[in-house]
Amino acid sequence: MPTSLKDTLTFSDALRMTGPMQFNVMIKPAGSLCNLDCHYCYYLDKAEIYGGHEPRMSYEVLEKCIAEYIRANDVPEVTFNWHGGEPLVLGLDFYRKAVELERKYSSGKTICNTIQTNGTLVTPEFAMFFRDNDFLVGISIDGPEDIHDRYRKDKGGAPTFSKVMRGIELLHRYGVRYNIMSTISKAGEGRGLEAYLFLKRLGTRFMQFMPVVEHVKYHVGKSGKPVKGVRPHIVDPYEEGSRIAPWSVSPLGFGKYMCDIFDYWVRNDVGQYFVNLFDCTLANWCGAQPGTCSYAETCGGNSVIEHNGDVYVCDHFVYPGYKIGNILDTSLREMMNSPVQIKFGTDKRNRLPGKCIRCRYYSACHGECPKHRFNVSESGETGLNALCEGYMMFYSHVAPYMDYMKGLLLEKKAPAGVIPWARLRTGR
Repeated sequence: MPTSLKDTLTFSDALRMTGPMQFNVMIKPAGSLCNLDCHYCYYLDKAEIYGGHEPRMSYEVLEKCIAEYIRANDVPEVTFNWHGGEPLVLGLDFYRKAVELERKYSSGKTICNTIQTNGTLVTPEFAMFFRDNDFLVGISIDGPEDIHDRYRKDKGGAPTFSKVMRGIELLHRYGVRYNIMSTISKAGEGRGLEAYLFLKRLGTRFMQFMPVVEHVKYHVGKSGKPVKGVRPHIVDPYEEGSRIAPWSVSPLGFGKYMCDIFDYWVRNDVGQYFVNLFDCTLANWCGAQPGTCSYAETCGGNSVIEHNGDVYVCDHFVYPGYKIGNILDTSLREMMNSPVQIKFGTDKRNRLPGKCIRCRYYSACHGECPKHRFNVSESGETGLNALCEGYMMFYSHVAPYMDYMKGLLLEKKAPAGVIPWARLRTGR
């Protein structure tokens, strides 16, 4: 096996670059503007790029964004992903206009919408709009009240759990499709199964767990010590003077969190409840596309359009050095086909240390997201994923069950057939 993939272009890369264009963008119509002040939010600090003002996407930029995105995708179905910050701060009329423009420029394509929200601004009017226009709503909630409220505060430092729960209740009452996105931070360590069982009761069968590993720089006073009460600045891991944020999950804490959920899921919930990491692992185990860029071999097909039309290579790389243009000046198709964007995508694979390439779980993990690759391997190679130990724990733990489910799929049987085998194997 090679020890380096530097500057490699594979046949799959060539097919992707020359075939029909298909990509996703995360649209941030309110930029980093949000009504909350979550400790670990990596996007709040992006306001500094735009002078710290409260941004709002103009209707001119909105129309250009929608027309360009639909036109650039050579596929019959196009999904708009509305994100933030908090996208609901723009109000309902903005999304009514967006849907109107989607219909205007659809050109016979099927248009879908997803929106990620903290849930605190959901109203009956928003819920009815989401239902009537078939929006899939992603709700951010981290688990039981004490876990959620540890780091998810409003601007005044007050807890937000009860407001999120009211938002979820409204979505449920009005028949809106929604799923759950939960972060795994220091607050959740050792409580994975507890969080999972709680989230199951919220009325959705789809859950995504996102590990929090961020770097920060503190505001330092004349004494040379961090200023109390001032939010630390979340920065690029390679920025001089940065350090791991105190709310970051530990590698083994992350691994145990997901193993504890998996042990319950594989004995009870396969085929009934869907967890992003488990689905992606099984897909990679079978040689299929994982459906999430973090676990794909390469990336570059999930860019960001900011409120003013600026385009960045990825949601986690909204830094000036990763801006690839603006939709008011350059076509989205041209930007997504640019050498910078293509290199960013293939670098996900090509810049991995040899330890990753030689790892028996390489095809399951693919080094995970580049945003977490700031550790150094034992041999001194840079770019090792900070959560490597946790992923090794998880993949070695689930391997027998993934093998079994892969066998079931090869026999054209449902993966849920693993449940009785798992119960017999574990004696539970």
